[in-house]
Amino acid sequence: MNLEDEFAQYRGELLAHCYRMSGSLHDAEDAVQETYLRAWRAFAEFEHRSSVRTWLYRIATRVCLNALQHSSRRMVPSALGAPGTDPDDLETQALETGWLEPFPDLLLSADPALVVGTRQSLRLAMVAALQHLPPRQRAVLILRDVLAWQASEVAGLLDTTTAAVNSALQRARAELARLAPAEDQFSEPGEPARRALLDQYAKAFETADLAALEGLLTEDTRWEMPPIPTWFRGRADVLRLLRAKLTPGEGLRVMVETTANGQPAFAKYTRGRDGVFHAHSIQVLTLTGAGVSSVLAFHRADLFSSFGLPIDRPPESAAPLEHVQAGL
Repeated sequence: MNLEDEFAQYRGELLAHCYRMSGSLHDAEDAVQETYLRAWRAFAEFEHRSSVRTWLYRIATRVCLNALQHSSRRMVPSALGAPGTDPDDLETQALETGWLEPFPDLLLSADPALVVGTRQSLRLAMVAALQHLPPRQRAVLILRDVLAWQASEVAGLLDTTTAAVNSALQRARAELARLAPAEDQFSEPGEPARRALLDQYAKAFETADLAALEGLLTEDTRWEMPPIPTWFRGRADVLRLLRAKLTPGEGLRVMVETTANGQPAFAKYTRGRDGVFHAHSIQVLTLTGAGVSSVLAFHRADLFSSFGLPIDRPPESAAPLEHVQAGL
């Protein structure tokens, strides 16, 4: 295997590592590119005291820590304040904050073991919680608990002591336990219930069937729409939002199934006046045995290409419309 192929085989997991550190797919892509650039330049001096994989992770972690010195943490709307209750009073003014981004599962390695192994550590709730940790604590926790590095390896990378690493890990674990959902909250329904739930959700959303959606959402469900800072919690308030913003009727929306952060997701297209379906948002769902407990709808058409999806979809035997609201 030549050097280029050896580097390339680790791209997916390095991208996931940099994404955990930064909370941003685009920042992670930049970090991996910089990692490979540094690795190419320094490979002649690589002494093979570790594997190439470990060496690349060391470079990538340093790149991320350096980048995080000059950027703010990535947030979700629920981290900024209390939920809203009035769908007619959405706060749409842009805030001076960076928003968490979804991670398309297709960017991971094709190795099933890697996909399964990274699934929980990439879930949106977990990555959002990681962003609350100081960057060095974040690195310690990821290297120790996700990548299973020894404390001495982490200490060598961060130029500190093993005792300092263990102390940072304890603090990081305590903070993560406070912020992140318990592991049993990640339990999704088994098949065929999961498949049925996703099919029913997509159909209900495409047709704006609020009665069906009411039966699919959990009582404590939440709805977030970055970069819109207003968010909603509880089935009643979420349904009030959908009733106000989801234009009724069929043929106005198309939901394309995908996956992100190890979770089910849908790319939502809305029909424009030209009859074409235009990219609107990426919805990442959290499922439990009781239904859909959370929807993070990223209102960014520029994310679609990362999911291998087109910005526009041709009309599906529908005439152009005179008036179509953007809606949700």
